[in-house]
Amino acid sequence: MRTTRVGLANTDALPGPILQSILPLLNIYYLERIEETALKKGLSTQAIWRRLWDELMKTRPSSLESVTCWRAKFMEAFFSHVLRGTIDVSSDRRLCDQRFSPLLHSSRHVRQLTICNMLQGATELVAEPNRRVLETLASSLHTLKFRHLLFSDVAAQQSLRQLLHQLIHHGAVSQVSLYSWPVPESALFILILTMSAGFWQPGPGGPPCRLCGEASRGRAPSRDEGSLLLGSRRPRRDAAERCAAALMASRRKSEAKQTARAAPATRVTRRSTQESLTAGGTDPKRDLHPPATSHEAPGTKRPPSAPATTSSASSSTSSSKRAPASSAPQPKPLKRFKRAAGKKGPRTRQGSGAESEDLYDFVFIVAGEKEDGEEMEIGEVACGALDGSDPSCLGLPALEASQRFRSISTLELFTVPLSTEAALTLCHLLSSWVSLESLTLSYNGLGSNIFRLLDSLRALSGQAGCRLRALHLSDLFSPLPILELTRAIVRALPLLRVLSIRVDHPSQRDNPAVPGNAGPPSHIIGDEEIPENCLEQLEMGFPRGAQPAPLLCSVLKASGSLQQLSLDSATFASPQDFGLVLQTLKEYNLALKRLSFHDMNLADCQSEVLFLLQNLTLQEITFSFCRLFEKRPAQFLPEMVAAMKGNSTLKGLRLPGNRLGNAGLLALADVFSEDSSSSLCQLDISSNCIKPDGLLEFAKRLERWGRGAFGHLRLFQNWLDQDAVTAREAIRRLRATCHVVSDSWDSSQAFADYVSTM
Repeated sequence: MRTTRVGLANTDALPGPILQSILPLLNIYYLERIEETALKKGLSTQAIWRRLWDELMKTRPSSLESVTCWRAKFMEAFFSHVLRGTIDVSSDRRLCDQRFSPLLHSSRHVRQLTICNMLQGATELVAEPNRRVLETLASSLHTLKFRHLLFSDVAAQQSLRQLLHQLIHHGAVSQVSLYSWPVPESALFILILTMSAGFWQPGPGGPPCRLCGEASRGRAPSRDEGSLLLGSRRPRRDAAERCAAALMASRRKSEAKQTARAAPATRVTRRSTQESLTAGGTDPKRDLHPPATSHEAPGTKRPPSAPATTSSASSSTSSSKRAPASSAPQPKPLKRFKRAAGKKGPRTRQGSGAESEDLYDFVFIVAGEKEDGEEMEIGEVACGALDGSDPSCLGLPALEASQRFRSISTLELFTVPLSTEAALTLCHLLSSWVSLESLTLSYNGLGSNIFRLLDSLRALSGQAGCRLRALHLSDLFSPLPILELTRAIVRALPLLRVLSIRVDHPSQRDNPAVPGNAGPPSHIIGDEEIPENCLEQLEMGFPRGAQPAPLLCSVLKASGSLQQLSLDSATFASPQDFGLVLQTLKEYNLALKRLSFHDMNLADCQSEVLFLLQNLTLQEITFSFCRLFEKRPAQFLPEMVAAMKGNSTLKGLRLPGNRLGNAGLLALADVFSEDSSSSLCQLDISSNCIKPDGLLEFAKRLERWGRGAFGHLRLFQNWLDQDAVTAREAIRRLRATCHVVSDSWDSSQAFADYVSTM
């Protein structure tokens, strides 16, 4: 041990063999210190970091993940585990060293940070002892992810506010992603959204930002983000609260009219999840006793009161018991998502009668009575704004006239249901979010809010310096048919480069989501020609039902720069309609290089498929699960092979899931014969019922023709397990010709699973 310490004092003087022998014995503190010396001596520490990962993390990376640096991967995961308290540093000698600060030393390797559940780790990162850690993260972190968030308290949100301010406004974070949030807490969601857009409002009683003070020193006073949310005379609600108040007031007004005609209303026993729209902390006593002149939203939920306010809460609860049911029209209970079993929210109720004694429902009703005059006025404006597209009617701030901090360039929302209030906030921010380059909205339940989104994107496109170039949009339903929605997006964003759009089920135009809505605005579904755009990549996933080919052709005609087109589950009324689409591609999309069709019935479109294979501009073609060889395989296969043998530009052909079989594979081998001019170098024949004997014969034919290595061959999910010895011999021979990618798939189990689901 003494020799090791002496050697580590001057690692440059250690001979390579000695250094290599002691590397596995070192803890991560010394491994970090001698990394540079090891590289100078031509030694790699990757195997050691990989072993640390296997022994300490006890998880295997995804087969699709290509790890280029195990050191960085280990240190990034190590940082997250230490931050959440899910790993004990003292449990392993390789993690212990008095001179080693786990968070500080690993923070410079963190490129992506995930915050989960109750915002664990946010409070620790903004604490004063971890100031250097946060400063390092501000320069190293690029991606911030939120996953499976639950309801949080005001203290956690205040910590998150400071964290986002440091990492986004004064840091290098360029991407924010939210995943799997079935019941979004509106206050937390709007906080993350507005901070990502570059707005900063210090929380009440929070410490001042040192970096903001340095940046503003010597600068003349100007209207900053604080004046956006606070008035000059008295505190007023922020944008989200005013928006929510207007919408809730209009909702309450219409529900009160219906209740007045019907039987006496029952007591409100549920809280709407849309009532939690406050973006910062407030005085809990003020929440329990709202004054008549209060400017708080009548439906706003507040965090649980401190123990000192228990008596006030009890008195208010008893008052709610005495409140007569006929004193004022009461709104109907609003539907709320159920929490997952076994998980409790921050406000747990005790006793069987606690639900009828809900303090927050009482505050909601009383505040609604006291602020009826003010909020009904705003509510009437809100009703008008719901039919239009101007969020300023709801009192949202004028973003274009304000000073903004640094904002992110990529925003992703995966499975985060957006209420009307949240959608309005998002659309209002998007209208001037010029730094945004990529936007992903996946299964957010937009419904009719898609019209507001289109208007906001059109406004953003008109902003000087707009950088939005990629839009990924997917949902279960859409009030517009997918092709009309695509046309509207292309009109709104003519500078868009990448558009990916998917709708799983047919549109419900006959039953619009908004009652009384006669349909989409006329400026969104106009019949005029689509202006020429800059689209380079278009991916579309269609719902069931035949699609109008002329609408798709109109999009293709306006996309002269299109290089990649992907159609998933597209169905046309006839092969002639499909031929019309292909003819449009040939005439108007001369730059097209990659074409993909997935889950389409092309059994009756064999002549159109041959037309594509003869196209001398395409470099990659994919027919995935398209039933290509379902009809006339004996006649179609030779025609297909002949077309490919004469095509010298096609580099990649992907045919997964088309029941090619052994006979089809052997016919396809002729593409690589001596008389072929094909330059095919990538072939995907996964899920094609290929057996080991057929694959072996295919390998022998390639050897006979001596074409040399032609690139990549993918063999996933074929019947190679029926004869493992023959399959290994076939793959061994193939690897002398090409790079083979396969798997150990159990075909018998897969067939049993298929039968069990029938």
